[in-house]
Order: sequence, then C-alpha cells, then structure tokens
Amino acid sequence: MADCIFCMIANHEIPSNVLYEDDKLIAFHDLSPQAPVHFLVIPKKHIESLDAVTPEDAELLGYIMCKIGELAAKAGIENGYRVVSNNGENAFQTVKHLHFHVLGNRPLLWPPG
Repeated sequence: MADCIFCMIANHEIPSNVLYEDDKLIAFHDLSPQAPVHFLVIPKKHIESLDAVTPEDAELLGYIMCKIGELAAKAGIENGYRVVSNNGENAFQTVKHLHFHVLGNRPLLWPPG
C-alpha cells in the first residue's frame, strides 16, 4: 500500500534501524521504546491486522513466529520477552499493517495495559 508507513519502511523508502531483514520480513528497532530492547517484526506483505489474516498467510506467520526467538537472542534479550500485536482501535493499533512488538530486558508486569 502506497500510504502505509510500514510498507515504506519495508521498501526502504523511510529509514529505520534494521535489526534483520529477509525476503519475507523486516525487523527494526521501535522509535519510542517501551523496554530496554523493543523492536518490531513486520511481514513485507501488507496485511492490515490479525483480523485480515487468511489461511494463505499461515506459512508466513509461522515463519515470523519461528524467527522471533532468534531475533530476540540477536538483540541481546535475556530472561524472557513479550510479543504483542495490537489489533484494532480499542487495542491501540495505530499503524494498519500487521506487526509484532518484541519487548525485553526488563520485568514486564501482568496484566498489561
């Protein structure tokens, strides 16, 4: 999508602090980190939200989930991390492109938010 900020990041039209990239996803550090380590993982394919995921996206999402642990280790996260995907207005999804926040290197309280 031409006006999607995350599509622009994935297409290198907007600079970002990239942690990892391949042909299916890009991971980059959050501009407003909420933990000592806070990065986002997004599919390069534009998917608006979890509600927009289709059965055809299952392999891509499985790949992303398998990659997150590797990326957390690469980013130096120790003793656990949290993966968050905000879905919809009430969950404060501000960018309409599926993305996963990975937060770590501090105790994360429960319940969140």
